[in-house]
Amino acid sequence: QVQVAESGGGSVQAGGSLELSCVGSGRGFSNFAVGWFRQTPGKEREFIAAIDWTGKTFYEDSVKGRFTISRDFTKNTAILQMNTLRPEDTAVYYCAASGYYYTDPAKYAYWGQGTQVTVSS
Repeated sequence: QVQVAESGGGSVQAGGSLELSCVGSGRGFSNFAVGWFRQTPGKEREFIAAIDWTGKTFYEDSVKGRFTISRDFTKNTAILQMNTLRPEDTAVYYCAASGYYYTDPAKYAYWGQGTQVTVSS
């Protein structure tokens, strides 16, 4: 059984930065892809970025050039570095693990509890 847990959310002004961490545990976690998603009230969960077991990365267009996903296999951790944050980035951010990279959240079996990110103008 794989488990993931996010940390690092908070409040920041527009233009600022935050770093989110996703710590994984369980057998085979290093062989999983890790995805980051976000959700605002009344909207569906939205794909942001993912990194697979080779370190290959994938991004949603609105975050390209601002967000960077990376992975530390020695610490079972995936990092989402978020720069040049905008008020529209305000959401609950979730990390998830899957056997393969997907943009569809329904394809991910393992989810964290989420962490709130608030960007003020």
